[in-house]
Amino acid sequence: MIKHLKSIIIIAMVALVTICGATSCKSSGKLSKKEYKAKVEQATRDLNAILNNQTEWTLEEQQARVDEIKQVDFSKKNPEIMEMIERAEAKIAREMAERDRLAEEQRLAEERRLRELEEQNKPKTELTDYFNMIANAKDVNTANKHIKDALQLFESPDAVVLILLNNYGDYDRPTTAVNYLNYLKDQKKVTVKVNNIKYNENNKITELELIKK
Repeated sequence: MIKHLKSIIIIAMVALVTICGATSCKSSGKLSKKEYKAKVEQATRDLNAILNNQTEWTLEEQQARVDEIKQVDFSKKNPEIMEMIERAEAKIAREMAERDRLAEEQRLAEERRLRELEEQNKPKTELTDYFNMIANAKDVNTANKHIKDALQLFESPDAVVLILLNNYGDYDRPTTAVNYLNYLKDQKKVTVKVNNIKYNENNKITELELIKK
């Protein structure tokens, strides 16, 4: 009876070791030969598809698939798959960088287009408008701001300003853009109109001729 009981215990221990060994094998992530072969074939197909642009996956989906393939250790038996992984990751990284570069270019181009559209739709202040704004400014600070804005129309603050006194060719003493604008600020009235304007290649005023009203 005791001998029979010992045999049962030994059989039970062997079965337990076998079961534990099988469980340990499965939990360690080891694959059977059939499973490993299927992994190799699938990884090869997917990596080739990525490298040859034969997949409709997004770049993020491609990278996710590569990361999934890397979970299996192919380094010992299939080094060619490891090489394909490296090439696929490099390709995905290049394409992501190029995609981001193009997206940034498009964003900047759209911002530029919107700025240009805003400028086109913005009412333009003419030189004579500035004359009136400066002369009728409510205070010195406001007048000085209008003078600063008006000077943006000139090549420089020292651009020549000529004042024609009559239709017979009599001129007042020449002055400069900044001096004439400050004169308007002090006089608080506009007694001239634009007779002729000369521009440079950048459409900035180089010489302004005014005539008394």
